[in-house]
Amino acid sequence: MAGTCVGYLVQADREPTALPPLSQPSVAQAKGAGPEPLSAAQDREVKADGDLRRLLLKKPRGARAPLFTTGSDGWMSLADYAETYDRPASGFADLVAGEFRRAAVTDWRESSTYSVEIRLVQYRQEETLGAADAADSGYYWADKDAGTDGRPIPGTGDGMAYVRNKPHSKPGYVDVYSAEAHAWRGDIAMEIWVYDTKPVPKTKIMDLAKRQMERL
Repeated sequence: MAGTCVGYLVQADREPTALPPLSQPSVAQAKGAGPEPLSAAQDREVKADGDLRRLLLKKPRGARAPLFTTGSDGWMSLADYAETYDRPASGFADLVAGEFRRAAVTDWRESSTYSVEIRLVQYRQEETLGAADAADSGYYWADKDAGTDGRPIPGTGDGMAYVRNKPHSKPGYVDVYSAEAHAWRGDIAMEIWVYDTKPVPKTKIMDLAKRQMERL
């Protein structure tokens, strides 16, 4: 206690310490014109908030309409997208919780057996990272399938492409091989699905994934 009292007395006898001046040296303002604003093509936020269908890969020349069209006019509603889940009711609830915003889709056939479907699914991302979570879910389910060969998609961070070496078999139906790709950028998750009656080459799914991600 005595030491504390002495400390107070010593401090009381000292001259008050002057405070530093409030004014600071003025900083010279840079001269010259500022950077040009980004064009709509360069500004990703402008692209992502526009017509999402414009970011989808264009159908190749000579492509035919799919046997079963997904969505309507290039869009999938929340209910449409939930129907792609094994349990649509549970999927609907998960998509609402994940802040689903909208989904754009394109699909085509290049032969009587080879078909492609690409989805761009956008999330609001106010409370959750919906796009990243969607990609993680895609990786999880693809990795669970036996006979699936996964490869990273260059330039996409953690994007992955998968090829199934065993066909999906069902009595009375032709065996179908498939490949898929999942990646995300910003608030958009990308999904690509390829089907054929013969094994899908890795180069096919990888090329589609890389070209689609370059547009985001």
